[in-house]
Amino acid sequence: MIGKAQGAPISITGLGAYVPSRIVTNDELSTMVDTNNEWIMERTGIRERRIAAPEEAFTDLALPAAKAALEQAELDAADLDLLLCATVTPDMMFPTSSALLADTLGAKDAAAYDLLAGCTGFMYALVQAYGMMAAGLAERALVVGGDVLSRILDWTDRSTVVLFGDGAGAVVLEKVDKPGFLGFELGADGGGGIHLSLPGSGSRRIEDASGNGFVHMNGREVFKFATRVLVSSAEAVLERCGVSVEDVDLYVPHQANVRIMDHAAAKLGIPRERMVVNVDRYGNTSSGSIPLALAEAQAGGRLKEGDLVLMTGMGAGLTWGSALMEWTG
Repeated sequence: MIGKAQGAPISITGLGAYVPSRIVTNDELSTMVDTNNEWIMERTGIRERRIAAPEEAFTDLALPAAKAALEQAELDAADLDLLLCATVTPDMMFPTSSALLADTLGAKDAAAYDLLAGCTGFMYALVQAYGMMAAGLAERALVVGGDVLSRILDWTDRSTVVLFGDGAGAVVLEKVDKPGFLGFELGADGGGGIHLSLPGSGSRRIEDASGNGFVHMNGREVFKFATRVLVSSAEAVLERCGVSVEDVDLYVPHQANVRIMDHAAAKLGIPRERMVVNVDRYGNTSSGSIPLALAEAQAGGRLKEGDLVLMTGMGAGLTWGSALMEWTG
């Protein structure tokens, strides 16, 4: 699915992010599984990640991120009429985390639902919120992406525990006078879904319960998929919008692995200094990855009015998605 933005301009007017206080370094991980700092850094570029406290659930991470985004947008939660949460680790299957979050924030008139698209969840939710607003069904939306992946990891499996962390990010979308979003591209390939899965987590049970409840990943296949779709999705949205890659001021890929990100930037022809990288300090936070990176880029003065921003995510499903926007300040 690919398309250019239509109708009144819609943009991000508020950004917020939150990560747990506990830092787990590679050296600490080496006391839990057979690994070391050099091995992890060489393969992933990750040196530490944030891990939620036992009492922290998804909405505990989402709430401060959402409040920060609303404050920056100078909105009250009561002004929202749509709230989407992209996560694979909700507080519980129902009631939805979005409904719980809307109640806590005081967004009593907002439609609220959760969306599940793996690490691409934030991109999918961003497109859905844009579509609802463009269709006139909503005026102001809050999109939250985040996960507490530490709860679904096998902490004896070094192939997964070194990669992931916990965190959340949020954005407010409003109609603006400036261009804002220019175009989107989304896709999915369920044929490759088995390569990144959470068996035993739904209505299709597995007789052998030994691996149930934990993330299963075929790292080699996911790596090949990621290096391909980060490039193809970005190229597709740029072409549809009639924009050259040389015009991109800031590239915000899903923070999965530095090797994957460097490969994509090189294939696209984007200088590394134009790419946001924070996976080294947070790990792969799934749906929290891109909004966390955006918020950090803004805090660091890397987002200026008129900048062309390219975001691309990929994850379980297998899914992928890109968005191109002109930052409106």
